[in-house]
Amino acid sequence: MIRRMPALLRLKPNATARALRGHPWVFANEVTELLSEELDGEAVECRDPRGRLLGTGIYNSRSQIVWRRLSREHVALDEAFLRRTLQVAIERRNRLADPDPRPGEAIARRLVWSEADDLPGVVVDQFGDTLVMQTQTLAMEKRLGILAALLDELVKPAEIIIRNDATIRRLEGLPLEVRTRSGRPWEPRWVRIDGIEYWLDLQDGQKTGFYLDQRRQHSVVAGHVARLVRERPEGVRVLDAFCNQGPFALHGARSGATEVRGVDSAEESIAQARRNAGRNNLRAEFIVANVFDYFTDRRDETWDLIILDPPPFARSKSALAGAMRGYKEINLRALQRLSPGGVLATYSCSHHVQDAEFRAMLAEAATDAKRRVQVREFCHQPPDHPVLVTMPESEYLRGYILGVD
Repeated sequence: MIRRMPALLRLKPNATARALRGHPWVFANEVTELLSEELDGEAVECRDPRGRLLGTGIYNSRSQIVWRRLSREHVALDEAFLRRTLQVAIERRNRLADPDPRPGEAIARRLVWSEADDLPGVVVDQFGDTLVMQTQTLAMEKRLGILAALLDELVKPAEIIIRNDATIRRLEGLPLEVRTRSGRPWEPRWVRIDGIEYWLDLQDGQKTGFYLDQRRQHSVVAGHVARLVRERPEGVRVLDAFCNQGPFALHGARSGATEVRGVDSAEESIAQARRNAGRNNLRAEFIVANVFDYFTDRRDETWDLIILDPPPFARSKSALAGAMRGYKEINLRALQRLSPGGVLATYSCSHHVQDAEFRAMLAEAATDAKRRVQVREFCHQPPDHPVLVTMPESEYLRGYILGVD
């Protein structure tokens, strides 16, 4: 009987691949040769130039990232592996759960975060009794049915929405689609998150329907609004720039700000923010405008607290220089509009923007604005969006809350 050797990738002899330092990706130009296309979407081993095992990972010859690690051990990408890995991810989130949730609150959390949970390309968010799942790699797409069945068994949701409309799927040769596991349309509805009700369209809204990565920051910023309200009996003005559906603004209004305004260029987002404000009986104004233009056109305005939570300016490494100019300009304009003793909450959601670069940008903006700026808090993505220390790409959300004199 002839024993068939397992398929494997081998790094080039002079390889300087990050995988040698624990990164879970291997690129096409880092291997001695590509494997057969028949192995696309399957699990293969990868070894270093000396033959030492780097792990088992998923393979796709059509992607620039040809290998993504599943495990440092020999594993089979079968139902048993997927079950164990999903169970571990869910148990991690359960340990983070609020032991005493507010009455009527929906569970809102990220259950699975791709490589950080050893499931490359799989993202699962939970909103009450509904899961929203994305599969962004060929291997996981081929096992989408198994993954959905396992999530149904382990979480027992009323519905699973397949949100496979992210353009990143095209890099894996995958089509775009949105559907539900049941085949029935998911109707938008009110969902209560952290004391505020939001009208969520999980099937056709942005991303997976709500930016769960900023949940903790909504409360953190609301705390700074409440402090300013105590210190300034004459009133507190809050500006939520790039407000999307308005969570920062709504939390600010609930914390006692006398004037709250949200600005976003997307008419649909502003319409949704206005609807949310009305539902929660909160006084907040929302207007459609380009944020850069808004600051330019209203130079006479001053605010006590400004939130800058823009979309990713740096979607690729080549766009980083231009992105940093954009970040500096918008932060400069915000600093110029803050009242003495005001607060700036500023964020970046691009993994290409590292902390040192973001902080240097803020220092330049503060210098140009001629403002004395102190760090009040360092901000980061929450624990249900875990970061692998060997994978900088898993850390994408960072920010600062600044006191401005």
